[in-house]
Amino acid sequence: MIARALVLAGGVSGAVATSQFPEFSQQYTQRLGGAVDALETVVADFDASAQAAGLSRAEALAQLQGTEFLERRRTDMTRTITRYEALRADLAALRGQGPFMRAYHAARLTDSDIARAAWADYQPAVPANFAGLSFAGVGFVLGTLVLGFVLSLLRWPFRRRRSA
Repeated sequence: MIARALVLAGGVSGAVATSQFPEFSQQYTQRLGGAVDALETVVADFDASAQAAGLSRAEALAQLQGTEFLERRRTDMTRTITRYEALRADLAALRGQGPFMRAYHAARLTDSDIARAAWADYQPAVPANFAGLSFAGVGFVLGTLVLGFVLSLLRWPFRRRRSA
């Protein structure tokens, strides 16, 4: 009886946790768009300066050397450009997608700065739409199965062997 109650609690916990995915992923995507817009301004400004000097982006980055400050600036710009390109690709895959496709592309929801900022402002809510209820159902089933499996593993050494 206790085991069934624990398994049910695992299912309910899974339902509550996964039902939040549609809204959190929507907020993450909105923040991702803002981050891409901000980085695009920086990268476009760098590219415009390079072009004005008759240089490609790679050539401009290569010329940032000779002093500690220039080396640091090159490292910073390289990191900024790399992050911009990665986030832009993530946004292209997520923009306009519904919650099920965002779940399919969940690996693109991994920028820790954006996730941390989205989570800081996120307010859990009871999902009353099809997507939230669908995710809750999946979470309930997964939570029930996982906790049931863990409990069966814990009970396994204590089971009596039945003689045939």
